[in-house]
Amino acid sequence: MIRASNLEGYKIPGETERLIANLFADDTSAFLKATDCFDDLQGILEKWCLASGAKFNLMKTNIIPIGTEDYCKEVITSRKTSPNQVPLPANLHIAKEGEAVRILGAWFGNKISSEQVWTPVLEKIDTNLARWAKSGPTMEGRRHIVQMVVGGMTQYLTVVQGMPETIEKRLTKRINTFLW
Repeated sequence: MIRASNLEGYKIPGETERLIANLFADDTSAFLKATDCFDDLQGILEKWCLASGAKFNLMKTNIIPIGTEDYCKEVITSRKTSPNQVPLPANLHIAKEGEAVRILGAWFGNKISSEQVWTPVLEKIDTNLARWAKSGPTMEGRRHIVQMVVGGMTQYLTVVQGMPETIEKRLTKRINTFLW
């Protein structure tokens, strides 16, 4: 349905298929060219939901403009991906510059820093280590807690996003403080 539509999506060098949508479990990411009509995508999704019984939560929809800085600002202010398009529905969130949007556990956006996406993880680690420290764990217990908390809370994001050296150093300091 999507491939037969008027949606162009993105042409990726070396790929025969154009990138229009990525579906994984209950997450859908759509990649629309500036000239693609959001209403066309919405119509396809409505038909797909009707046929499959699935439901899309449009209230959770995020738009991340891709292009020059001027283009992105224009999309945010006009709510249009091109001058000839109708404005995007008011209930759709358009990510601003510096605002990270989470997609399948990774963070995307315009002008986001690699350290910025780690802030919530570091805060969560600090909270958990502080809670565990109150229980007076043994050295062996502390080792297990570090593996469980720090290792468990950083593993996936490190794989999908990478870990900046500054974050690695901050985590090492937190681990050493907790252990000793």
